[in-house]
Amino acid sequence: MYISGGSRNGRQLSDVQVFDLGSLTWSSLQLKANAGEDGDSSSQQILPVTSGHSMIRWGEKLLLLGGSSKDSSDKLMVRYIDIETCQFGVINTSGSVPVARMGQSATLVGSRVILFGGEDMSRKLLNDVHVLDLESMIWDLIKTTQTPPTPRYDHAATIQGDRYLLIFGGCSHSIFFNDLHLLDMQTMEWSQPQIQGDLVSPRAGHAGITVDGSWFIVGGGDNKSGCPETLVWNMSKLVWSVLTVVNLKDPLSSEGLSVCSALIGGENHLLAFGGYNGRYSNEVFVLRPKARDSLRPKIFQSPAAAAAAASVSSAYALSKSEKLDFMQPDDKNSKRSVNGHHLDDVTVKSEAIKEEKRLLELSIVEVRAENSRLRGEINEVNSTHAELTKELESVQGQLLGERSRCLNLEAKISELQKMLESMQSVEDQARALRNQKSVLDQEMEHVATVQRQSSGGVWQWLGGSGESDGN
Repeated sequence: MYISGGSRNGRQLSDVQVFDLGSLTWSSLQLKANAGEDGDSSSQQILPVTSGHSMIRWGEKLLLLGGSSKDSSDKLMVRYIDIETCQFGVINTSGSVPVARMGQSATLVGSRVILFGGEDMSRKLLNDVHVLDLESMIWDLIKTTQTPPTPRYDHAATIQGDRYLLIFGGCSHSIFFNDLHLLDMQTMEWSQPQIQGDLVSPRAGHAGITVDGSWFIVGGGDNKSGCPETLVWNMSKLVWSVLTVVNLKDPLSSEGLSVCSALIGGENHLLAFGGYNGRYSNEVFVLRPKARDSLRPKIFQSPAAAAAAASVSSAYALSKSEKLDFMQPDDKNSKRSVNGHHLDDVTVKSEAIKEEKRLLELSIVEVRAENSRLRGEINEVNSTHAELTKELESVQGQLLGERSRCLNLEAKISELQKMLESMQSVEDQARALRNQKSVLDQEMEHVATVQRQSSGGVWQWLGGSGESDGN
């Protein structure tokens, strides 16, 4: 199992780690840059730090598509890691190259990669579809019809029957989705299938893998809590079901984890790694999926209980299908019959009932174990509920304090507004007084002017009379 890049504590990673499923040991893949045409590989000796990318295997190469890195360009980059030679480099692609992005999905179909959605470097959400031909390394932009999924990132995607692209979940900048969309790769039409089964919670950052016609969805969350349910999408019946449930704080309910499949002992197993759910995880989890018949009652959901149910049914069928021969009560055969039934038939019935009892006891034991597990989960939920209730009460107390403070501020603001209104009234009165004073000043100045003019005329008259008397 190969793990490349990612992020931890806000720091992007560039290492490539390998987990050996035989020895259960980790090792680091020591990479060397592929020399260009000039033979110079000194310009880049390590794989760039990258997160939010997609990784698929193509032959003996790991292809890394998109993601956020320090050397990101305005177009989506395709890097490769050769797991045989440990060389890495950038693959030159042409055609309608998609814009650089992260959080997209990349699905391998034959020799093509179908790219959907994501978020570009300016945080614009996308819902476009591009196809990369791995033989020619040419991109095509696919024009689709009907209603496409809402632009999103951190969703999951898979291919069904080499024809239908499935998109599940993901998020925008404010909404988390639990919808399922289907793109017919022949007609290029989007649709939403009519689904049945268990209720699926909205999520983003989950991981998916398809095994034998079933699409397994692990983890994810909504930035508040993780999704503890491991889901299974039955591709033939279009039914969601919950395969298993873990604790809310379990690494398997993390956002940003990775999932792949591997053959172990001739059986398919799911492997999950990494993710964040309050803390970063570096653990490896293994799950051996079992087919689930959704028509059976819950009591027979586990494999052992299902086998018990099948055996009980067979025992019933055996006991009821036997023909009961009635013997004539003669001396030779009277000892071999009871109430007209063969002793052999009675023995078969008795054994069937004993087997039925044994299997039902096994079922009861499993049901009790299941009840015990559910009680544990209920207790954990109750404990979480109690903690959340305490937090809610604390927040409510803080809100009441803030509300009281807001009321005090509103009262002070009201007082200040009244004071401002009073000041406005005083200012209006002062302005009126100033206007009156100005008018009085003008009148007084006018009176003074008139007095000066009248006083000057008398003196002139008196002066003129004196001169006349002198003459």
